[in-house]
Amino acid sequence: MSKRDFYEVLGVQRTATEADIKVSFRKLAMKFHPDRNPGDEEAEIKFKEINEAYQILMDPQQRAAYDRHGHAAFEQGGRGGFGDGFASSMADIFEDLFGDIAGRQRGGRASGGRERGSDLRYNLEISLEEAFAGKTADLKIPTAMSCDDCTGTGAKAGSKAKTCSTCGGHGRVRAQQGFFAIERTCMACQGRGETIENPCPTCRGDGRVLKERNLSVNIPAGVEDGTRIRLAGEGEGGLRGGPSGDLYIFLSVKPHALFQRDGADLFCRVPISMASAALGADIKVPSLDGEEAEIVIPEGTQTGKQFPIKGRGMTILRSKNRGDLYIQVVVETPRNLNARQRELLREFLAESSDDTQPESEGFFGKVRDFFAGGN
Repeated sequence: MSKRDFYEVLGVQRTATEADIKVSFRKLAMKFHPDRNPGDEEAEIKFKEINEAYQILMDPQQRAAYDRHGHAAFEQGGRGGFGDGFASSMADIFEDLFGDIAGRQRGGRASGGRERGSDLRYNLEISLEEAFAGKTADLKIPTAMSCDDCTGTGAKAGSKAKTCSTCGGHGRVRAQQGFFAIERTCMACQGRGETIENPCPTCRGDGRVLKERNLSVNIPAGVEDGTRIRLAGEGEGGLRGGPSGDLYIFLSVKPHALFQRDGADLFCRVPISMASAALGADIKVPSLDGEEAEIVIPEGTQTGKQFPIKGRGMTILRSKNRGDLYIQVVVETPRNLNARQRELLREFLAESSDDTQPESEGFFGKVRDFFAGGN
């Protein structure tokens, strides 16, 4: 079977530049790579074909020979070996295919094995009053901190870490596997670039020990449920003197016995007697700041009526202003009436008219009209 033209294999013109050839090769190599096409023999054949074409066209001398004589220029062992450019580009292809994994492995590590500590989360529950006024919270957080005996180096006092002889301090080693130049984490130093011959007996070479850290955290007035506070550098200590992670405090606000919160506004349900609702009254209601407020209940107030009190709600975060307090009245139906009370109530209902119970009369009037229309 005759070979296809190398330019055709790579999908480029004969006048293509090296950059054009490399771009096309990278795209095709990623598409037909065996790892992306397991068990696909046709993809494997195409992958080998584009590799051969790329080897020839990226070498200036071999490309010139191919342009003059075609495939005949490389028959009978005339083709040379792979150049550095080919190995480098194939390494780039490998990075495209698998670099995300390698990137995650390298992401948190600094030079000399000084790896950044992990971020920590602390859940803190506060009352609605504390969210209203703010507070200073004293926390005790168990975490890994720098070892005092070795100052975080991991090496025994009087000694120090040495550059890894396997990777030369890079933390990674390169190995050639066929067409690919693969870079892996150095197993001798676990990617740190250093080895410790005499580890610190206190931290066993880690550079960190478990301690309880005491912190004072300012909770500002007006915080809401779910607020996150970030304390930079207060997380887990870094490995072998590396930078510390961050501490994230997640706030939750406990339900309140009297008030419900909606943003900066507060709502409070206040029961009133049937007589107060019918005749009107002045009542005192609580507010979250501890001071009472007074509202006027007009005659004929119905259940669910809301009375707003301006500026008596929640503190607004980073502001001197406050939301509003809404008092929602609930007319309480009397229970356990004695005989005289029942008699008086029946007399009242017998003498009531549309004027005394307009909503009830209006509703049942609509009910009568509904059934009348249905007949």
